[in-house]
Amino acid sequence: MRIGVLTGGGDCAGLNAAIRGVVRAAGHEMDRSVIGYRRGWNGVLDGDSVKLDSEAMRGALPRGGTMLGTSRSSRRLETEGAAPLIAQLERDGVDALVTIGGDGTLITAARLSDAGFPVIAVPKTIDNDVQGTDVCIGFDTALGVATEAVDRLHTTAESHNRIMVLEVMGRQAGHIAAGAGIAGGAAAILVPEAPFNIDGIAERLIARHHRDRNASIVVVAEGAVPDSSVEAPDTGTDEWGNRILDGMGQFVGDLLAERTGYDTRTTVLGYIQRGGPPTPADRLLGSRLGARAVEVLMEGTSGCMVGVHSTGIALQPLAEIAGRTRYLSEDQLELLDLISTAPVLTPLRTSRRWF
Repeated sequence: MRIGVLTGGGDCAGLNAAIRGVVRAAGHEMDRSVIGYRRGWNGVLDGDSVKLDSEAMRGALPRGGTMLGTSRSSRRLETEGAAPLIAQLERDGVDALVTIGGDGTLITAARLSDAGFPVIAVPKTIDNDVQGTDVCIGFDTALGVATEAVDRLHTTAESHNRIMVLEVMGRQAGHIAAGAGIAGGAAAILVPEAPFNIDGIAERLIARHHRDRNASIVVVAEGAVPDSSVEAPDTGTDEWGNRILDGMGQFVGDLLAERTGYDTRTTVLGYIQRGGPPTPADRLLGSRLGARAVEVLMEGTSGCMVGVHSTGIALQPLAEIAGRTRYLSEDQLELLDLISTAPVLTPLRTSRRWF
């Protein structure tokens, strides 16, 4: 059996550890090199590949990003389906494919599996919103960066008697915002799962300042939305029909400055969350999932994702998880209510389960 591997979607820390896990396991189990496809699915379509062996993996563990490069989905896949992928994989002598990616990669992997080609998926996304796993590659590193940012903003906020708004990533789910906000002691945490009431938050922050708390941190997920009391800015949609996430942190900051009268500044953390060396946790997770993906293929199983369940690794059928989002649970939203100064309103959408 010859195995191919690719990384799709946005980059994150820990991808190279997963690639290395695949290569090391393939070399151990089959004494074979792995074919790595550059630029995600586009690399498969173009036949753009490179041989990966143990020598090629030297120094991969501490490197951020992905040594194979990546890309978003392709219009050609939307119109032609899995057929051109399978044709190129067969030309390259690839018998099975390991895909490392988030929602879009999972959807394409599911199509490939439905067409009869053996595939195992490995979940990665800093948003941590893939169904079927407790945690995704890249989340721990991004959470650490966001939490450090909250810690650093505290001292500036306290020195200048300011409200500091920090915008973090999180299109549909608020795992980074919730984690960094709780770990960093934010006064308010705004997440996509629940609409926020800006007047209620402003009132709470004013009361907080009157109690001699001369600084407040507000963490805002980029995909957070206000309730009907204010109208969110129209930022348009991209070529795929997704809402363009641009400026929610500044929007919240401007409204809070207007309603509280306090000096309010906004910081957008942006792509810093994706970059840099992976944490030990992400290196371990990538290594575990990459190696396990090869073991599963060797056992004759395909069409699944290897995900973390409690302390072990469990298989989840691609047909059941592709295209589904893992939101903050109601228990997690209740914790935000208890921990932060400003309340979280009735959830728009949640899952009772973490997976």
